[in-house]
Amino acid sequence: MADTAMPGSAEAADSVTSTQSAIPPPTRPAVPAARPDADDDPLDRAVWRLRSRGCWDDAAALLEPHAARHAPAALRRAALLVERCMFTATGWAAAEEALRAAEALAGDDDERGDAACERGHLAYAATVLGVRDRADEARSALGRAAALLDPAAAGRPLLDFRRGLMAEQLTDSPDAARAAYRRAHAGATAQGDILLLSFTWRHLAGLALRDGDLAEARHGFAESLRIREDLGFLVGTAPALAALAEAAPEEDAPRLRAEAARLFRLMGGVPTWLADHLSPDTAAT
Repeated sequence: MADTAMPGSAEAADSVTSTQSAIPPPTRPAVPAARPDADDDPLDRAVWRLRSRGCWDDAAALLEPHAARHAPAALRRAALLVERCMFTATGWAAAEEALRAAEALAGDDDERGDAACERGHLAYAATVLGVRDRADEARSALGRAAALLDPAAAGRPLLDFRRGLMAEQLTDSPDAARAAYRRAHAGATAQGDILLLSFTWRHLAGLALRDGDLAEARHGFAESLRIREDLGFLVGTAPALAALAEAAPEEDAPRLRAEAARLFRLMGGVPTWLADHLSPDTAAT
């Protein structure tokens, strides 16, 4: 991993057996993407293994030979590099370059819509992480994706989720965000996109917490965390624990935050923004 923060090694990652999740706290972005099924080919499994441990550059490198001429592989590679931006706040130029290549290869409305959705998410990430205000670009790209993607398209639930993020984080419209997350949740359920479900659970839980509904918030956070544990998405475990701690009983919250801090250190300080959500005491332990 050349030009990004270095997460924990694969060996260190394999030693961790606690809960697995990639759920950022409120006001931080999230990037869902499907985990390969057990019957997928070795390339898919290798890409997932690297990605789940925060080795986005290595995962993208595996896809590079296919991405040169194959639009889905090009978009998948771009999505990995966008995710790296989200977790490390670095690598923006590489993500832009990969996304432009994917846009150039897109050959039908679904591919163009998926590429527009990814571009909107990259612009959203830059805005939310305070790198550069690209909110107008994000809105435009996600609107273009909505016009291109059929309501039954495979990429529609992810688009709905990302439009929910825009409503929640950039325009402070919780009702619009909740409606978008629910559409995404229903679509992910219908398509069997388990990882996306973990994100919709998390953000619906965040809105419940905002409304003071602790029971609903705990349920959503716990469901999201359970899914991530099942999938083995190691790089996001610490954010999940930190999010769950926000709704946990007082006797449980310190333990969750301490475990989040331990895993945050194990992954080399990734995601970089999580340090702001860990207390000095837990971050130092």
